[in-house]
Amino acid sequence: MKLRTWSLGALLLLSTMHAWAAANCPAYPKEEWASEDTLKQALADEGYKIKKFKIDGNCYEIYGWNKEGKKVEIYFDMKTFVIIKAEVER
Repeated sequence: MKLRTWSLGALLLLSTMHAWAAANCPAYPKEEWASEDTLKQALADEGYKIKKFKIDGNCYEIYGWNKEGKKVEIYFDMKTFVIIKAEVER
């Protein structure tokens, strides 16, 4: 019984840690990074409103709202702008 309780606790802890884990973006030399302004403009053109734009590790990260007005947190590859991780308010 103790092992089962411990296993459940460990599973809950890991799932919580996963939710807070940073995105795992590939690293590129700075001269290969795409322009922040290009990403900001592309998101604005798609109806996003950016509250905060920052560099987090090897990712561009935004906090803001999508065109439906839902809060978003999105991590982008710095070279290709591919979305690496996205969280959207439900």
